[in-house]
Amino acid sequence: MADFASTKDLAEKQISFEELGPGLYGFTAEGDPNTGVVIGDDSVLVVDAQATPLLAGRVIEKIRSVTDKPIRYVVLSHYHAVRVLGASAFAGAEAIASRVTDDLITERGAADMESEIGRFPRLFRGRETIPGLTIPRLVFESRLTLRLGRRRVEIIHIGRAHTAGDTIVWLPEEKVLFAGDTVEFGATPYCGDAHFTDWPATLERLRALGPQALLPGRGRAARGTAEVREAIDGTAAFTGELFALVKRGVAAGKSLGEIYREAMETFRPRYGHWVIFEHCMPFNVSRAYDEANGIDWPRIWTAERDREMWQALTGA
Repeated sequence: MADFASTKDLAEKQISFEELGPGLYGFTAEGDPNTGVVIGDDSVLVVDAQATPLLAGRVIEKIRSVTDKPIRYVVLSHYHAVRVLGASAFAGAEAIASRVTDDLITERGAADMESEIGRFPRLFRGRETIPGLTIPRLVFESRLTLRLGRRRVEIIHIGRAHTAGDTIVWLPEEKVLFAGDTVEFGATPYCGDAHFTDWPATLERLRALGPQALLPGRGRAARGTAEVREAIDGTAAFTGELFALVKRGVAAGKSLGEIYREAMETFRPRYGHWVIFEHCMPFNVSRAYDEANGIDWPRIWTAERDREMWQALTGA
């Protein structure tokens, strides 16, 4: 496997479980993938399942510290292995996904699983506990409303951004948003399967909801309208600036490697302190390069393609 920065990321992260509103929680771990928790009158809904059943067990422990209500739903914000493969730990819960996410699991879930485990082994501790791909039982087209007793939960396929199937969970009465990886906060957006052209409009749809608290895909929760704006603005700035740089490089006839080196030099001073910066940037530049060259549908990442990409960028 290529010597990605993530393969050396072995340090344990500090877990936080913070209340974003009455019965609404964010499970965060210093930039590792986040999980949202919605406690209704009679049951619990989880947003993103972690990478393995073993790691999902940490989420379940936190849930059981605040409620003994049954966990009935697991919403998959998108198809990436690091988000979905822990779903079997929530025994008896119904997995929910957008139609596009369901299609992406079928199209590329197995390849993505192999690729992600190779890139970031720490996030897949207990991978021997994964029974296979997570196949959603409840699939919706654009919007699904659930009632957890009196609590109304809106599950929305919000648009193309981090992936084509990006789904958010919105609590309209509490104005709390579980944004998945459409938004990060102090963490580097992973753009290896992104739709850069569409991402700005997707973020504007999130703004229009008027959230007062937001759990991003990675990074700490944003509390209050100022922090929510900061999180969305930061994601918009990073993805917009990166795509603009890559498009200029493509127009100038530069190679992928040349554009990557320019991007690292340009972005490191401003964004290099964000978690997983070194890991994300090769994949981010590669996908932006493809989109700038007219490839709308992201190519499937495989372990072999990971190695080929790394050699093209670094010669290693």
